[in-house]
Amino acid sequence: MEQHNLLEAAERYLRAEMSADERQAFEAMRRTNPELDQFVVEHHLLLDRMDAYADRKRLKASLHDIHHTLQENGDIRALEPEVRGRLADLWTRYRRVIGVAASIAGVTALLTSGLTSVFSPKAPITEVEALRRKVSSLERQSSNQRAEINAVRKKFEPGAEVSFGGTSFLIDPNGYLVTSAHVLKDATGVVLQNNAGEEFRARIVMTDPQRDLAILRIEDEDFTPRTSLPYGISRNGIELAEPVFTLGYPKDEVVYGEGYLSARSGLEGDTLSYQLSISANPGNSGGPVINRKGEVIGILNARQAKAEGVVFAIRSRNIHRLVEAIRAQDKETDICLATQTRLKGLDRVQQVKRIQDCIYMVKVLM
Repeated sequence: MEQHNLLEAAERYLRAEMSADERQAFEAMRRTNPELDQFVVEHHLLLDRMDAYADRKRLKASLHDIHHTLQENGDIRALEPEVRGRLADLWTRYRRVIGVAASIAGVTALLTSGLTSVFSPKAPITEVEALRRKVSSLERQSSNQRAEINAVRKKFEPGAEVSFGGTSFLIDPNGYLVTSAHVLKDATGVVLQNNAGEEFRARIVMTDPQRDLAILRIEDEDFTPRTSLPYGISRNGIELAEPVFTLGYPKDEVVYGEGYLSARSGLEGDTLSYQLSISANPGNSGGPVINRKGEVIGILNARQAKAEGVVFAIRSRNIHRLVEAIRAQDKETDICLATQTRLKGLDRVQQVKRIQDCIYMVKVLM
């Protein structure tokens, strides 16, 4: 049935203008067609609203007549001329604006109600309730996100320029991390972001430009120390062609990469580094290189990459040397370098799941 004919039939049915046979046939259609039945119900509601609007108009006119009669009989007083004059002046000045606004509001309300009832898809009440719950959930999420954003802003100094430069990873459960020294170049402050998007203020403890290493420490009341680390920092080397994998932040989430050791020395025979055949981007700088046992055997140094798929990593034994230098400088340092892995024998997916929460994006304040 066409929309126009459907509307006409619904109005005749609701106004009891159908014959008995027509009414019986129409009701049979309603029982077999849920959309038609819903349309009739909603159109009935629309007509009721329009009738109620007409009743209000008649009541308003009746009250106006009663007011006029009472005023003529002296039962009530008219407004003082001064007050009436001011009201008349305001009406004269703004009656066009008020009239247009009232007309637009009235027409919009009626059209919206009518068109929504006639043409909108008919959703069951259960779907409407589900939609309301989703909207409430989104409102709560939006409120939580605003609170998180405000908390994050407090980590930065007003007007500070932020550079998203690299990756770091925990070497001590209490918040000590290592990264590449070149990631921190010209830094006036450091903020670290974990895999859950939480941000923490950090301090640069020591840098070693020669080995391109730096030690950081998280100093933030929101940080909760871990009980242990899943991996250990190895002092040993690895074999040629041994498979390795990396985790880092070339973008705003942890990214996994895998490859193998392609040379035991780095660029131009550098014995501090390994050469790896693996895909890496600048944001991976400072990230861990991990063997199949779950041991950290190097720190990615993407800055030295000279060919696609060929990068270099500082040997992990240099982390031990840098920590020893810190201890020699500060006898009371509390760095406890992780040396034992708890990942041996696990498959790669399980290893990554346990490691990724220890990997942090480095955000440098300039």
